[in-house]
Amino acid sequence: MNRQQREKIYEDQERAYTEGSVEQINGQWVFFDEETEEASLLDDYLLQEVEVLKLNRWKKGLLVEPGKITFNDDSLLLRDHDQIRVRKHLIYSLERLLEQINDDAFFQFITTLNSLNFSIFDCLYCYNHLNFLNDQTKRNGVNIMIFDNQDEICSVQHHFTYYEKESDRFEFTLNTGKRLIIEKLASP
Repeated sequence: MNRQQREKIYEDQERAYTEGSVEQINGQWVFFDEETEEASLLDDYLLQEVEVLKLNRWKKGLLVEPGKITFNDDSLLLRDHDQIRVRKHLIYSLERLLEQINDDAFFQFITTLNSLNFSIFDCLYCYNHLNFLNDQTKRNGVNIMIFDNQDEICSVQHHFTYYEKESDRFEFTLNTGKRLIIEKLASP
């Protein structure tokens, strides 16, 4: 699985974007988050990839200045009440962990998490122990993640051993008491 394929999986995650509308107030562009109803300056998203809803389709571009989005060789000036969405950022330690695990473990983790109605963007906390073992030949330990989808909480323990054989074991525990364990064994 290459970087583009992983990026596509990230894009398709639930709650991968912060959606809302924009308004120009007192000469400044303000973004109103649809979910939290919080307001923030559009300046906070300068030079980030954003999408604007035009003709019932999301059009991806770059916010080059407040109120102006560029698309390849075209640009668009925003109007009051335009719908936009901004891609959320992953917690750094989770992003590094997802880069460090092999494709099979990555795919199994994501699909299982999604089947429980959680997204990687629901991550509140991630302890990535694997990050501290990069220069060791025998690497084993546990990574811990906490996810919140606004309805339930999910705790994930990722037990790993990377030496003569690779082992990835994910233990999912929901606040409802539901538990799920998946394990992937492979030769390096």
